[in-house]
Amino acid sequence: MIIVKPELKNIYKGNLSWFVNNTIFLTLHGSHAYGTNIETSDIDVKGIFVLPKENYYGVRETIEQVQFKDPDGVVFELRKFLKLAADCNPNIIEVLFAEETDWCHITPVGRLLVDNKEKFLSTKIKHTFFGYAKSQLGRINLHYRWLKNPPVKPPTRTEFGLREQPEISRDQFGVIESEIRKKMDEWDINWDELDFSEKVNIQTRVSKMLAECQITNSNELWLSAAKLLGFQDNFLLYLQKEKEYKQKCADWDSYQEWKIKRNPQRSELEAKYGFDVKHGMHLIRLMRMCKEVLTTGKVIVKRPDAEELLDIRRGKLSYEELIEYSTKLENEIEQLYSKCDILPKRSDAKFVDDLAMKIAEMVHAQ
Repeated sequence: MIIVKPELKNIYKGNLSWFVNNTIFLTLHGSHAYGTNIETSDIDVKGIFVLPKENYYGVRETIEQVQFKDPDGVVFELRKFLKLAADCNPNIIEVLFAEETDWCHITPVGRLLVDNKEKFLSTKIKHTFFGYAKSQLGRINLHYRWLKNPPVKPPTRTEFGLREQPEISRDQFGVIESEIRKKMDEWDINWDELDFSEKVNIQTRVSKMLAECQITNSNELWLSAAKLLGFQDNFLLYLQKEKEYKQKCADWDSYQEWKIKRNPQRSELEAKYGFDVKHGMHLIRLMRMCKEVLTTGKVIVKRPDAEELLDIRRGKLSYEELIEYSTKLENEIEQLYSKCDILPKRSDAKFVDDLAMKIAEMVHAQ
């Protein structure tokens, strides 16, 4: 299929006269960039622009991104783009590593940025690409559950053994939840700051501690934090019931919203295959890309496995097979991450700052 790449001058129809001249890079994104597009796939583009000097340094309005339709696209302000890139945001990293044949527009300044794309890679990739993949899996599992066993009525307080009127206000409940969360946050460990031997040592100690305290899941962790704050068992039981009821209400609202806003094409796919195979395709794509980066230090946007991915979209894997395969990939990613020595723990902040200033100065000097 021949793709007619959009020209910058034709895609933005607005009143920002400087926008076209200050856009330094624009590329195809999404299915056309991955090579997984089909006849009905929309054309998506993403790119980067630099604010005019007055907006960049002065007190005028700061614009973080410009969105447009036909084609669908978003162009990010330089500093926002670089911050997201340094955090290894998958959508942003894919822009930097897009195939040259998919570029729609690039300036010498844009090429300077793209030529330094490897400098933005770090082991954060594991958390971001894998995190995006897990969000896809979460949607797949949630929709699968709704399709198999759709909720028939909203939850009631009596089902959870609660009085019709809460014993504490919503604000009070929020404050208590916030304090418990703060206590749990104190136990968080910044794994990116540690080397492999430190991670193993801490994991061993934490596992032993949790076992001794009989803490096996996040709910028990929540209870332990709450007890440390001095809450009594009978009050904690009440809080748990309120928490569970609140979650069920949120699930019900999400289900109703999903039914109303459900994409007709996605609905057909779910009805035909029992789950959202498009989400399934992206789940496997993201996990494979994560493996590749941790193994080679390279981001492969144009997928050599495009046909395999499209087979997933065509329903070649059952829901059970998809879950089994994704679990296998998850274990492989965890092992690769624990041994990865080809990527830094984070991007060089000074390099990113210097690059941002250099690019802005080059654009503003034109």
